[in-house]
Amino acid sequence: MYKKIILLCTVLNMSFLHSQSNTSYQEISAYPEMATEQTVLARLIESLGFRYYWATEDLRETDLNYQISEASRTTLETVKHIYDLSEIIKNAALNLPNRATTDDLSYTELRTKTLENLKLAESAILKLESLDEVVLNFGQSKISFWNLINGPITDAVWHCGQISSFRRASGNPINSKINFFSGKIRD
Repeated sequence: MYKKIILLCTVLNMSFLHSQSNTSYQEISAYPEMATEQTVLARLIESLGFRYYWATEDLRETDLNYQISEASRTTLETVKHIYDLSEIIKNAALNLPNRATTDDLSYTELRTKTLENLKLAESAILKLESLDEVVLNFGQSKISFWNLINGPITDAVWHCGQISSFRRASGNPINSKINFFSGKIRD
């Protein structure tokens, strides 16, 4: 009986891990059948998720503490900033108001929650009738989805590039088998 319980737990754990990797942005999904405003914006968010996934994969303590100068953020502070941006992206997609995040999360929690936020946003965008429903809500200020693109989304992409550069400088370059053009991993 004990062995059956262990086997069941192992299978369930493997199933859970497999389901996690299917939504983790390890690779970019196949093209949608049709290009619509929703599929284009969702693909942009998915591409951000892909770049973030690989920029932050297997960061070491040395990488997280890396700082290019005293005036700059550490890699960990940059990861936290991207998390904050992902909250804005998610809230816009779900039509929720934004609040300043005060979460004190570990690197692993920040990474996981950022990827989850992006997946939630991507999924929500695909279900919308119109992108006019996407509004950045900062209380008194409501801002068009266009600002989501040139604001939090591209800012987060920019910072993914910084993390990639920082990790290279700290001796832990990004996986060389990643093809950012195709969104796939080379064999």
